[in-house]
Amino acid sequence: MAGTDKSQEFVFRPSPAIILCEPQLGQNIGTTARAMANFGLWDLRLVNPRDGWPNPEAIAAASRAEQVLERVRVFPTTEAAIADLSLVYATTARRRDLQKPVFGPEEASQRVISHIATGGGAGLLFGRERWGLYNEEVAISDAIVTLPVEAAFA
Repeated sequence: MAGTDKSQEFVFRPSPAIILCEPQLGQNIGTTARAMANFGLWDLRLVNPRDGWPNPEAIAAASRAEQVLERVRVFPTTEAAIADLSLVYATTARRRDLQKPVFGPEEASQRVISHIATGGGAGLLFGRERWGLYNEEVAISDAIVTLPVEAAFA
């Protein structure tokens, strides 16, 4: 049977934080929360969301991911959002002139899982819809996670 089993309770296990830097659209916040709930992630952090928080469009797009939305935290800066994390990976498709390790998704996820298993806090940093992360945000991260993407729409 496909779909949500409403008889099951959401289990809050240690998981990485998902940090959205200056998200513009509430729908993107909501769909992020929905995807997080699908995979048992609950720590959504917003850095200076353009339309503020809470956001009605985010709530509508989350489609019953209240367990994530109820825990959203808003921060004024990226530095503040990651201050309690001891491992942060920046997601980017662009080549950067920074001396950072670069991992694919499989290796990065295994490293995050291992880090959390030892009691460390970890997070994945996502950039703005229009231009991604600033170099300064990538620089304060521990490593880069990248995927092969369409160069014309990276």
